[in-house]
Amino acid sequence: MGFDRAIKIAPSILSADFANFGTEIQAVEAQGADWIHVDVMDGHFVPNLTFGPPLCKAIRRHIKTVMDVHLMIAPVDPYIEAFADAGADILTAHLEAGPHIHRTLQAIRGAGCKAGLALNPGTGLADVEHLLDMVDLICVMTVNPGFGGQKFIHSQIDKVRRLRAMIGDRPIHIEIDGGIDPTTAPLMAAAGADVLVAGSAVFKGGSVDQPAPYGDNIRAIRTAAAAAQA
Repeated sequence: MGFDRAIKIAPSILSADFANFGTEIQAVEAQGADWIHVDVMDGHFVPNLTFGPPLCKAIRRHIKTVMDVHLMIAPVDPYIEAFADAGADILTAHLEAGPHIHRTLQAIRGAGCKAGLALNPGTGLADVEHLLDMVDLICVMTVNPGFGGQKFIHSQIDKVRRLRAMIGDRPIHIEIDGGIDPTTAPLMAAAGADVLVAGSAVFKGGSVDQPAPYGDNIRAIRTAAAAAQA
């Protein structure tokens, strides 16, 4: 998984047809998805309950691109090995999920995964500076985590701009999760983001039997973001 700052679209399977995950993943990848984003929620750190390692292991064989697993759980450390064994390429933990995030990031890399750090909308950047050499990706939440389909929080644009300056030339992706569509994508790309998670904005209007709208939606987001990035 080489590093570049070209725009990458990561459809969230939280918005897919739960009864057809395998074919949904194959469909969005065939329609141009760069990564597959898996939202893991525990009903404790966030107010929802979604997927565990067995689901990740089951869908892994359908994913030909990158399996991007976002752990919205606390504690994180006891589950790192299970999600790594399930085939995650990237494991992202929240800064807010525990007292020893440096140790968590070490453990993620030690398990053979790329290490991601997620920040809630109310979290500043002061604690990120000393973690930059431990991360491969920083995920800025542009909604409060826990549910799909929420409205984009515009105050995060300046956070991303400041984060991009802080990263400098380090090979760290900036991922945006929440409320991404062709209107908000260029705002984040212009600020410095390169990975855009989109759920309903990708899956709306399509199905496994009619996947063409997935491609239309992905291209619309990518085109808008890439134009702003340039």
